[in-house]
Amino acid sequence: MTHMREATPKKTSAIHKTLTIAGVIALLLAIFLQLALSVRQESISWDEGDHLFSGYMSWKHADFGLNPEHPPLVKLAAALPLLPMRLLTPELQHRHFKLEAFLDGRDFMSWNYAKGILFRARMAASVFALLLALLIFFAAWDMFGTTAGLIALALFAFDSNFLAHGAFVTTDVGVSCFIFASIYAFYRYVKMPSISRLLVAGLATGLALAAKHTGVLVLPMLVVLALCEIMRSKPNNSRPRQALQLAGALAATTLLAVLVLWSFYGFRYRARPAGFDLNPTLDVSLHQISKPMEANVLGTLAYVHALPESYLYGMADIQTVNDSYTAYFFGKIYPHGTWLYFPGVIAIKSTLPFLLLLLLTAALIAMRRFHCWREILFLTIPPAIYLAIAMSSQMNIGVRHILPMYAFLYVLVAGAASIFIRRNKRWLYVVLVLLFWQAFSALHVFPTYMAYANELWGGAANTHKYLGDSNVDWGQQLIATRRYLSRHGIKNCWFVYFAEGAVDTSPYHIPCKRLPTTDTLWWLNESLDAPPSIDGPVLISDGDLAGFEFGPSPLNPYEEFKTLKPVAVIQHGIYVFDGHFDIPLAASFSHAQKAQNLLAAKDPEAALSEAQEAIALAPDAVVPNVVLGDVLTELKRGDEAREHYQKALRLAKTVQPEFQSAWVPVLEEKLTMK
Repeated sequence: MTHMREATPKKTSAIHKTLTIAGVIALLLAIFLQLALSVRQESISWDEGDHLFSGYMSWKHADFGLNPEHPPLVKLAAALPLLPMRLLTPELQHRHFKLEAFLDGRDFMSWNYAKGILFRARMAASVFALLLALLIFFAAWDMFGTTAGLIALALFAFDSNFLAHGAFVTTDVGVSCFIFASIYAFYRYVKMPSISRLLVAGLATGLALAAKHTGVLVLPMLVVLALCEIMRSKPNNSRPRQALQLAGALAATTLLAVLVLWSFYGFRYRARPAGFDLNPTLDVSLHQISKPMEANVLGTLAYVHALPESYLYGMADIQTVNDSYTAYFFGKIYPHGTWLYFPGVIAIKSTLPFLLLLLLTAALIAMRRFHCWREILFLTIPPAIYLAIAMSSQMNIGVRHILPMYAFLYVLVAGAASIFIRRNKRWLYVVLVLLFWQAFSALHVFPTYMAYANELWGGAANTHKYLGDSNVDWGQQLIATRRYLSRHGIKNCWFVYFAEGAVDTSPYHIPCKRLPTTDTLWWLNESLDAPPSIDGPVLISDGDLAGFEFGPSPLNPYEEFKTLKPVAVIQHGIYVFDGHFDIPLAASFSHAQKAQNLLAAKDPEAALSEAQEAIALAPDAVVPNVVLGDVLTELKRGDEAREHYQKALRLAKTVQPEFQSAWVPVLEEKLTMK
C-alpha cells in the first residue's frame, strides 16, 4: 500500500505533464492553421513585395540598400525558401531607394506569382509568431506556473491582431518576438546570473535590433529594469556590488547585441555591394532630419562606423518620415496624428476577454494581492515604455506598431488569473469562459483578422468608422475581390485600390479600370486616366474612401462616395458602389499629372492644354493652379503664372490649411522668384 501511495503522485505528475504538452501542441497547431488558412485567402499587402524582394537580393547579392527602412532579419527569413527556386528578377535602375524597392518588389512578385512564392515566404515568416507563442508559454510557466502558461498561450493563440500579421512578410511580429525574448532572457539572468544566461540575453537583444529599428527600445527597457532591481534590493553594502554587476551585464548585453546586428550585414559597413550606392546618400538623408541632435548622433555613429550604414540610414529615414503621415481616428483625419490614437486603438482592437482580465489584474495589484513584484515590473515597464514612445510618435497607422506590448500583458494577466484560480476554483470556470470567448472572436472574424474590432465597437464591420490603414485595409483583398467580380459577372468596372502602384493587380485578374490615388499621382508618378464622370460598378478601398491620404473634404476626390451606401463590402475593406458618379477632382489631378510629365519632357505647349483642362475641372484646387503656373512660367508668361501661384497660395492658407501647409513655402519661393 505504501508503494501505491508513493506511485500515485508520480503518475499524476506524468499525466499532468502529458496534458500540458498536448495543450501546448494543440494551441501551436491552432495558431499555424489559422495563419496558413487565412493568408491563403489574402493577396499581397502594401509592404510585402518591398520586403521580400529586399530579402532575396540581400541573400543573392549582399545588397542591404534596397530597403534600409528595416533591418534584414525578417526579410532574410522570409526569402530563405525562395533561394532554390529559379525566379525572374527585375534589373535595378538606381532610382530613389523607396521607388527602387517598391517598384522592383512589385515586378518581382508579379513575375513570379504563379510559382507560389508569396505563400512560401509567409509560412517562413510565421516562424516568429510560433516562436513568440512558445516564449509566452515558457515565460508565464516560469513566472507563475503551468496554469498561467496555458492561459497566456491560449490568449495569444486567438489574438486577431497577431493572426492578422503573424504570417505577413513584415517586421512587426518579428520585433515583438525578440523584444519579449530579450526582456525574458534578462529576467532569467537577474534571477540567477550566469554567463550562459547573459549570452542568451545578448543574442536575443541583437535579434531585436536586427528585426526592426524599434527594437532599439529594448535597451532603455533593460536599463530601467536594472535600476528597479537595484532599488528593490536592501540598502546594504551589497547594493553597490549589485549595481556594478548589472552595469557590466548591460554593457556586455549591448556589446553582444551590436555584434549580432553586424553579423546580419556580413560585418560590412557599406550598405550596398561595390558599384552601387544608396540613393540618396546617407549624408543627404542626415541633412533632411529636422532635429539637430538626432542628426548629429547618427552622423557621429556613421563617421566612426559604429553601426552598419544601412541600419543608420533606416534610423535617419524614420526621423524624416515620422511627421509625413496623416492619421484617421474616430472618423476624423489628423494632419500629423494624435497622442490619443494608440489608447483608442487598444480599446477598439483588443479583445474584451483580455481587457476584462487586465482590469482584474490591475485590481489585484492595487489591492496588494499580487505580490510578485519582480515579475510585475518586468511585465509592465516594457509595454509602458513602448506605449509612451508610440503615443509621442506621429505615425498613427495601425495596431501593428504596438504589438510588442501584448506579449508582456498576456503573461501578466495569465499570472493574475492563475492566482484567482488557486484561491477559488470557481474562477477556473470564469477564465475558461473568457478563453472560449477569445477563441470565438477570432474564429468569427476569420479570415479577415486585420479588420477586427471588439464587440463594444460593433465588430469588424464597423472598424472603419474609427480606424483606417492597416487596422482594416492593407490592400490584401484582391483574391476576394476577384471572386466577387466573377460571381457577379462583372467585367467593366472602376477600382480605387489602396495599394495601387505598390501591388500589381494583373496576376489576380481584376478586370477593373484603375483610378488615381495619392501614390500613383505624386509618388510613383504612374499615369492613370480618370474621366470627369464614371458609371459603376466602382470599387473603392477603405484606405482611399476614408480620405486620410488625400485629406478631408474638399481635398478628397472620392468624398462623394462617403455619403453613399455601398451595394457590397468585400472583406471589410473594399466598398462596391453602383450608379453614375462625378469625379472632377480626380480627373483634374490626372490632367495635372500629365501636364507635369509633358513639362518635364520639354513639351510646354502640350502641357498647357492638359493644365488648362485640369483647371477647368477643379478651378479651386491647389495642384492644378500650381501646375498651370509652372507651365505658364516655362512659356514666359510670368504675369499669368503669378496669378495662379497667388491663387494656389491663398487656397493653401484657407482651405484645410493644416493639410496644405507644405505648399506655402514652395509657393512663396515661386512668387519671390518672379
